[in-house]
Amino acid sequence: MLSAQGSCLCGAITVMAENINPKFTVCHCDSCRQWGGSALFALQCGTQVKFEDTTSSGNNVSIHRSSDWASRGFCGNCGTHLFYKLNETGEYNIPVDIFQALDGLEMDMQYFSDQRPHYYCFSNKTKEMTKAEILAYFAQQS
Repeated sequence: MLSAQGSCLCGAITVMAENINPKFTVCHCDSCRQWGGSALFALQCGTQVKFEDTTSSGNNVSIHRSSDWASRGFCGNCGTHLFYKLNETGEYNIPVDIFQALDGLEMDMQYFSDQRPHYYCFSNKTKEMTKAEILAYFAQQS
């Protein structure tokens, strides 16, 4: 596991994570692609994540409950995507490049592989889970 600190594009939000899994995931679901314009490359960071607002307002982390099981957070100032958080467990998935200086990362899993559009593909050999497999997995976790 890795630990790192990063920030949003404007620097208003600092992100600190203690348990970053270097084997990151890529999500091709409709929500992730609509949210960011493409697949979400995310690091699984567990629950030991802190967000610090460096502005005087102290309320720049905006949260949107995007499904029954997850919420998405972004900087209210610059719009940087900060996290995808599982509501039940409180576990964070944070976009890979929030943390600029991490070494040893490896693409390990592609979620919603059956929803990956035809116009891109990755040459990395990874595990893949379809929408049905993901929904069954989260149903077991509840």
